[in-house]
Parts: sequence; structure tokens; C-alpha cells
Amino acid sequence: MARGFAQSVGAGGRVRLRTLSNLRWLAIAGQSAALFLVYFALGYSLPILYCTIAIAVSAALNIALALRYAPSHRLTNREATFYLAFDVLQLAALLYLTGGIANPFALMFVAPVVIAAATLNLGNVLILAFIAFASVSLIAVVHKPLPWPEGEALLLPQLYQAGIWTALVIGIGFTSVYAWRIASESSRMSAGLAATQLALSREHRLAALGALATAAAHELGTPLGTIAVVARELERSLPPGSTDVEDVKLLREQAERCRTIIARLANPEEAMLGATARLPLGPFLDDVVSAHRGEDIEIRVTITPPSADSAVPQVWRAPELLHGLSNLIENAADFAHSLVAVDARWDDQFLHISVADDGPGFAPEIFVTLGEPYITSRPGRNALGENEMGPQGSLDEHEGMGLGFFIAKVLLEQTGGVVKAENPQAGGAQVSMRWARGVIDGPQPPNQAELT
Repeated sequence: MARGFAQSVGAGGRVRLRTLSNLRWLAIAGQSAALFLVYFALGYSLPILYCTIAIAVSAALNIALALRYAPSHRLTNREATFYLAFDVLQLAALLYLTGGIANPFALMFVAPVVIAAATLNLGNVLILAFIAFASVSLIAVVHKPLPWPEGEALLLPQLYQAGIWTALVIGIGFTSVYAWRIASESSRMSAGLAATQLALSREHRLAALGALATAAAHELGTPLGTIAVVARELERSLPPGSTDVEDVKLLREQAERCRTIIARLANPEEAMLGATARLPLGPFLDDVVSAHRGEDIEIRVTITPPSADSAVPQVWRAPELLHGLSNLIENAADFAHSLVAVDARWDDQFLHISVADDGPGFAPEIFVTLGEPYITSRPGRNALGENEMGPQGSLDEHEGMGLGFFIAKVLLEQTGGVVKAENPQAGGAQVSMRWARGVIDGPQPPNQAELT
């Protein structure tokens, strides 16, 4: 899924030709019906020939594009902008011939701009909005009379026409900005969840590798035991001084060594990310922290039981939990000056884990949006800008672009945790997590709900 999403938002574009073609056919049908009703049913006078030509050109373009490209062809941002710009200009031509902005169908100027706002980047949306603004302004001044009964004329006051122009301009601007912001947030969230699934799938592959190692250890234990027994018997049966004694002895020693390795792999607590492994809370955190310890940063793990005789929780090594905590500890180590403190405590109701560092803390400008995808203050890295619709290219290239905390938060919440980030008064940054007892330390692994 992650790979497919990355390809769909890449250079190939976000919208299919068939989608815009179907919308244009719908517009052609509506325009034709309106002309038929006004000219033939109501008997109003209008330049029917020129209006028909404008509609025919739109239909011809649709047919030409259908012959040129496959229906599944995805338009680039530039192609989609030209496509929608033609629709704006074609509508402007029809409205010029039928009364300008006094024509009630002038409201349809909003449609192409909103479509662009939902699918294109901000630059192309602004281009299309400018074309729509210029078209509305032009036909507000220069246009043919509005079709009306013969011998009568509908003359709208100038102030009222100015109000219509203002309403159209504001409507185009407001709806395009609103649609673009909603589409942008949806695109970023979809990309962030796809990246989360990609990270989680890697953890599950490692977990499967650990389970495979455990299964292989059990399967190989018996034949290796047989080899060791046969080698020992051969060693005893060979006469003293035989040239084969050393070879048989080496074979027996290597078989014993293999059995020792397999015995270690067969222990789920020592197998790499064993799928069903559980560890006491302290060793569990030490296991997560060990990959991030270095010479420059001290990572201190503190366990605070509620009482001296309190039983230590046995925590499941779920991939979501491992990857989420690992991401938080890695981020803390990157920003810390010298210390990262991982503290854990529990009571009868909740299990608490916090990750704190002595760094500069969360930047004020991102604090209110912390936990959303593509939000970062990491030095030398760039998240998506305000004018970008969504990520481009492979999600593998987006590490360090503000996905770390988002992925960690989503994965930890998938295990039933509540995640809270803050800047303590003492300085630094702190991320606190809380689980109800029995969720990650119960008799069954935490629920692994599918990300949607």
C-alpha cells in the first residue's frame, strides 16, 4: 500500500483523465440542455450558433483526448491545469454570449477551481484562480445581452452587478482555499499512515524472522543431535593414532556448537523480536534502549515499582510497541545534550512510561501541530511546506521529514496507549505514555488494529 500511494502522488499526477473527462461530459450535457430549454422551449433569443460551437469544441477536445490517451492516464499538474483552464475559458465564452455575470450559471466558475484545489499544488491552483478571476471581471464589463422575452429587457442595477461580481470572486477564493487546505491535510495524513504501515511491515518482517529462527531451531535440533551422537561413536571406534580422529573430533565439536547456537535461538526471549516473547518491564526497556546507546549520550532507564514486593509487569514485545518506543528514544537522543531518561512506573490501574531529554525542548512553532505528519524542527531537514499538497516520490526518501514522532504516536496508540508531549519547566522535552493494566502486559498480546 505504501509503495502504491507513493507512486500515485508522484510525477504521474493525482487525478485520472477519465475523471475530468466524465465531469466535462456532464457539463456539456447540462450546457446543451440549458440552451435547448432557453432557445426552443422558452423562445428566448440568443446566438445559438456560437453557443453551439463553444459546446462542440469542448466535446471535440474530450473525444481527441480519449483517442490520444488511455482512460487510466494520470494527468500531471501542468496538464490538469491546462485542462481545467480550458473549461474556465469555455464557460466564460458561453456566459459572454448569454448575459455575462447576470446569467445565473455564472456560479459554475467555482467548479473548475475547486476541482483544481482538491487535486493540484498551490501554484497551479493560484494560476487557475487568476484565470477565473480575470474571466469573471471581463464578462462583467463586456458581454452580450441576457436572453429575455422579445421586446423586453432585464437591466440590473450597477450596484447589484458589482455585488454579483464580488460574490463570485469571494466565492471562488474562499472555496478554493478551503478545498485546498482540506485536500492537503488529507493527503499528508494518508501519506503519513502509509509510511506508518511501511515501518510496521518492516517490524513484522523482523518478528517473522525471529519466529522462523525459533521454528528452525526446533526442527534442526533433532538431526544435529543425531550427527553429534554418530560423530561421538565414530570417534570411539577409530583406532588410536588414526588420521581420521582429528576430523571426526572436529565434526563432533562443530555439531555441538551448532546445537548450542540453536538452543539459544530456540529461547523466545533471546530470539530476535520473537513474535510471542514477553520480558519484564526493565529488561524490555533495556532491550529497546540498547540500540541507541552511544558514547556521547547517556540513556538512563529507571523503574519505580509502587512497593518493594510489587510484581514487575511482563510486557509483550509487539512490533508496534518496539518501533514506537524506539522512534521516541531515537528522537530524544538526537536532540539531547548529554542525557535521555526513560522512566517507568505502574499501579493497579495504569502502566506509565516517559522519555525525556535535556535538549532544547519542542520548538514553539511546531508544538501545537506536534503529532501531525511532516512536522519537524530537526536541523538540516525539511518537512512539507505550506504550499505543498503532499509528498512526492517514494516514502523511503522521507525519513527525517517529521514522520518519526507521528509514526511513534500512531503505533503506540494502536497498542491502546495515550501519548502526551510537553516541555517540562525544568527544561528539555518529554513524551509520556500511559496504558491501562493488562493491555500490553496482559495474558494476550495487545490488539493490533489495522491502520486505515
